[in-house]
Amino acid sequence: MLKAGIVGLPNVGKSTLFNALVANAQAEAANYPFCTIEPNSGVVAVPDPRLQQLSDLSGSKEIIPTRVEFVDIAGLVQAGQPLALMDSDDLDDRIQELQAQR
Repeated sequence: MLKAGIVGLPNVGKSTLFNALVANAQAEAANYPFCTIEPNSGVVAVPDPRLQQLSDLSGSKEIIPTRVEFVDIAGLVQAGQPLALMDSDDLDDRIQELQAQR
């Protein structure tokens, strides 16, 4: 399964985007800093009309579409200040830290 994290500065619409992508999501999206503390996670099936054609050719009993897990990560801050500039190693470390907490 593909996993994608939605990361960015506080109050830029990460939770709103998460709610738009994940149909049954109920992540709080409010206009105040640090609204999201714990990461929100949701899985979405990716429709692909080609799967039916492949199923017909192969005689498959079941069609299982690919799935994507989206993770709404809290605004990136350090010592109470937004991290406007973050190199990829720091971002990778932060994402690994969040995965370890789950």
